[in-house]
Amino acid sequence: MSYYTNKTLEGSFDQVVEKVTNALKEEGFGVLSDIDVKETLKKKLDVDFRKYRILGACNPPNAHKALSAEPYIGLMLPCNVVVQETEDGKVDVSAVNPVASMAAVENPQLEDVATHIKERLESVIQNL
Repeated sequence: MSYYTNKTLEGSFDQVVEKVTNALKEEGFGVLSDIDVKETLKKKLDVDFRKYRILGACNPPNAHKALSAEPYIGLMLPCNVVVQETEDGKVDVSAVNPVASMAAVENPQLEDVATHIKERLESVIQNL
């Protein structure tokens, strides 16, 4: 089982980030965090890195279900979506597979939530 799903797109990096953010909203997700890895690595380590953003997506009703079923599941939230520049100048968008990441947690109540979120994130990626 793969721990992510992805799709490679043409277009400007910033336009793809905006498109992904809008697609997440259409599926009921908000973006709680936005980490600009390129900027952070330059600032903290003075190294150059490709354009790479980590969007911390959250679907509040499902986050609530997961947190209610498992008190430590917050360690695995939010659902990360990565937008990164590829070597050939394209933009790759990937989303975590919550079924794979939550498989380490032995709590059957999480299975339905993880499956639902997986389907929603796959829909976001496929509809880009």
